[in-house]
Amino acid sequence: MTHYFDRLAERTRETGSYLCVGLDPQPERHAPEELPGFLIPIVEATAPYAACFKPNLAFFEAHGIPGLLALERVLAAVPSGIPVIGDMKRGDIGSTSRAYARAAFEVWGFDAVTANPYLGFEGIEPFLEYADRGVYVLCRTSAAGAADLQSERLASGLRVFEHVARLVGSRPERLGLVVGATARSEEVAAVRRLAPGASFLVPGVGAQGGDIEAVVAAAGVTPGSIVFNASRSILYPDGQPASPDRAAEAARRLRDRIAAAVR
Repeated sequence: MTHYFDRLAERTRETGSYLCVGLDPQPERHAPEELPGFLIPIVEATAPYAACFKPNLAFFEAHGIPGLLALERVLAAVPSGIPVIGDMKRGDIGSTSRAYARAAFEVWGFDAVTANPYLGFEGIEPFLEYADRGVYVLCRTSAAGAADLQSERLASGLRVFEHVARLVGSRPERLGLVVGATARSEEVAAVRRLAPGASFLVPGVGAQGGDIEAVVAAAGVTPGSIVFNASRSILYPDGQPASPDRAAEAARRLRDRIAAAVR
């Protein structure tokens, strides 16, 4: 049994890709019955350039049950051997998180998930009961309002996101961190210093305009240690729903840009 982070590393070595293709279909643009027809051809077209895929459940849940049925079909179309991260951002008391973990790993079959540490590690531990799966803990995110809480200083002198990084750094073989590309270089470097072995999931490199080169310089890169997520810039590269060919070209260009930064 291999762990998710090992499978991610192997996929990166096979493809030379550090790109995570986000599957975030905008609800106002698509009826739920249209989602498989839009996303499945894009999954097939971008697969050669993807280290992994990351559907954000919110964009499917917005359609209710029909949206979840669409997600089921989209997941079935992901080629074998490509890891899938379920972007759920779940985290609650232990019993509730245990139910979230069961849904993520036993029902949806995700290889990894995103999780919210706000309720403490009681809310993270149930996800770790699945020994071959990965968990990316929210740390220094790409949201515009992230600094409202994440940059606040604690009595220890650490900022909140640094405290999260230190907690995760104690068990990097099981946990990763969500670190936005829009964070300042010194913030990314601080997270890496406190969690030297943790894998990073880095959103914000597409439509949000994050600096790939700065993240690479601050975080360091080896296969499995980082993936850069882009969704809107691949699904809607011209502001409109992409054709499979257009999405594939956007994914290829971003994969090559990341690869150039890594070299």
